[in-house]
Order: sequence, then C-alpha cells, then structure tokens
Amino acid sequence: MPVQSARGTRDFLPAAMHARNHVLGRVREVFAAFGFDPLETPAFERIETLTGKYGDEGEKLIFKILERGEGGREGKADLGLRYDLTVPLARVMAQNQGLPLPFKRYQMQPVWRADRPQKGRFREFVQCDADIVGSASPLADAECLAVADAALAGLGFSDFTIHVNHRALLSALVAHAGGSEREGEVLVALDKLDKIGWDGVAEELARRGIPDAPFRALLADPANLDAFRAVAPGPVAELELVLSHARSLGATRIAFDATLARGLGYYTGPVFEARLGDGGVGSVAGGGRYDGLIGMFSGKQVPAVGVSLGIERLLVVMEERGTLPKETTRTRAFVVCFDDDLVVDALALSRDLRTKGINTEFWLGEPGNIGKQLKYAAARGIPFAVIRGPDEIAAGTVKVKDLRSGAQRTLPRDNFHGALDA
Repeated sequence: MPVQSARGTRDFLPAAMHARNHVLGRVREVFAAFGFDPLETPAFERIETLTGKYGDEGEKLIFKILERGEGGREGKADLGLRYDLTVPLARVMAQNQGLPLPFKRYQMQPVWRADRPQKGRFREFVQCDADIVGSASPLADAECLAVADAALAGLGFSDFTIHVNHRALLSALVAHAGGSEREGEVLVALDKLDKIGWDGVAEELARRGIPDAPFRALLADPANLDAFRAVAPGPVAELELVLSHARSLGATRIAFDATLARGLGYYTGPVFEARLGDGGVGSVAGGGRYDGLIGMFSGKQVPAVGVSLGIERLLVVMEERGTLPKETTRTRAFVVCFDDDLVVDALALSRDLRTKGINTEFWLGEPGNIGKQLKYAAARGIPFAVIRGPDEIAAGTVKVKDLRSGAQRTLPRDNFHGALDA
C-alpha cells in the first residue's frame, strides 16, 4: 500500500513550520495591536450547530462525522468538523451571554472543507479571524477593514485592494432586476463574476430564469458608489461612513465594488474581500457584518462583524515570491560530547546555555567522533558548535565554532555566551 497523506492535506516539516509560525506570529501581533483577545473552540461541533448557516453551496462542503452504532451504519451524522470559525464564535457567545460587549476576539485554528483541492485551496487549512460582537457601529466594520489592511501590509504585501460592498445594496440591485424571489441564487452567481466573467454569470442566471441585462446596466461602473444612491440610499450612506472611518484608521487600499457578493448566507451588512494585484489565488482575506447569526443560537439580536485572512493562500504567494523567512531551526548552539568521561560537563554546559536563553541541543549519539557531530549540527542548520575537551577544561575555556564560516575561537568558560549572538 502506498504511503501518502490524504488529498487536500499537508505535512509541515520544521523549515515550513518556522515560516508558518513567523507569519502567524505577525498576524497575531496585528490582532493584539487592535485590542483583540484570543479564543479557541473544539475541532468539531454538533451537526445542528453547523447546518443552515452557510447557504446551499457551503452546506455541501461540511465534513460530517457519523453517529456511533446503528445511526452511523445508516449514514446518520451527529457531528461535523469546523467549516469556519465564525459559527463556533456565535455558539460561544450564545453560551456565554455574560461576556462584556463589545467582545473582540481573534482565533487562529484549522478548519475543514470537503472541497476540490487546487492551488492555494486545501481541505484542511488554518483560518485567522478577528471579530467584534456587540457593536452595530460602522466604526466596527471600519476597524475590521483596518485590521485586514494592517495584517497584509505587516506580511510585506502592498499590491492588494480590499473590495467593499453591502448586502443590502446587493438586495436592492436584485430587486431592481426582478430577482428577489431567488436572491440567494443570484448572489451566488454574481459572486463568481471575477472567476467566470459576465458570460458565465449570464448562463447561471439564465438557468434560473433571470435576465442578466439589468445587472450589466447597473454594474457598468461598479466602483462608483454614488451611482447606487437612488437604488439603495441607506446602504450607500453606511458604506460612505465605513470607508471614511477605515481610511482614518490607516486602511488606504480599500475600494467600493458593487460586484462583490460574498457567498456565505449569513452576511447582513457591509462585506469585504481582499485580492492581490497579480491575481491567480483568489481572495486572500474576507469578511463582513452578520447581525443575524448569533441570534440563531441565543434568540437575541446581537450585531457582529469580522474579517478572516486566507493565510494558506498568502503563504503560497509568499513562498513563490521568496519572502518567507529561511530558517531550518531555532537552535543556536550545539554542544559536542567529547567522550564518556566528559558527558556530565557537556550536560552542565548545555544547561547553562539554556538558562541564558540560548536554544541548545546536546549530542545524543555515541560520544567522540567530533567530525560526525559537527556534520550533523551543520546539516540541522545550527550556527554554532560548543566544544569542551580535556585541554579546555584544564584551561577554563571553551571553543566556539561558527559552522557557517568555519571560524573558531577559544573563550573563557564563564564569558563566551555573547559569541553565540553573532
């Protein structure tokens, strides 16, 4: 039987994990800078928690877990893997109604979707979300836009635009075109505009008996917000506030886009999606306002807005552009084990380095054969080897060898740690 990972999943070896941890750490710093606190939820939820939240398209992509016993044999599911982090947040808020509002949380955990794997799209991937629960103010929407802008800029991206729209504006457009009875299907079709073009959208609308001509006319200039004022005055006024506040917060790469129609069924207000200038990977961040979702669990109307970074796609692009940090290990020092008689001294040296905050590895093979040990340390990418044999012990010194350049220095045993910072 061939040994391989499940399709749409990946293993991350140490070099990849160091790069991922660096990127996730930068994003975490941005979330914290805006006052968001961390939250984690279980990998799976009750199936009734997940279903009915993502629309018809999303519903098909939930990984379901069969019941135990007879129900499972009949194909019944009672649990499902997390599809996103927003619905679990809504469930948490319903279960913890004493939390002070607004509640600002970030969450960075894997989610699962039974999707067709392709470039930048996996069945298991990490989402990085920041959400504000309990504020209906346009300032909250603006802050989410600013968080997305700051996170992408913090990762070294400058060639991106955050497209912004409003679900109520979209609803008004659909009504104007006579498609209100099938609004959800129309929005799913419009959401594919950047992928399949007007001809593809027209085909999808035609299959639903809806003409595309009214949409082409209304969306002839999708970047002109003022052109939609007569059709949707309220949403236009709200978007003007959101965009203005977001720019005041430093989000300069934002633009109104009347063609943006986020596919998830729970959005109720402003929606947004970030795309890179060179395209090719689709959305790299997205989100919006979902004022009705938490009420589905709590029975109360609780406003909420959030943003999610497509961290896996961003990592793919960063790797292609060569902007990921090159690091195979965080270990700085490798302590050579000279011989059996000096094991205790080498262990004490390792302990001393660690107490000074220097990540240190000790040779776990047979003592002796210094060349083999140094070759191993160099292959691991450890920059320094620390060698202390009988002569060094007698002189109260250690040898520090730079495994990158080959340079070697003999330094006092009690004052050599600074050499490992180079």
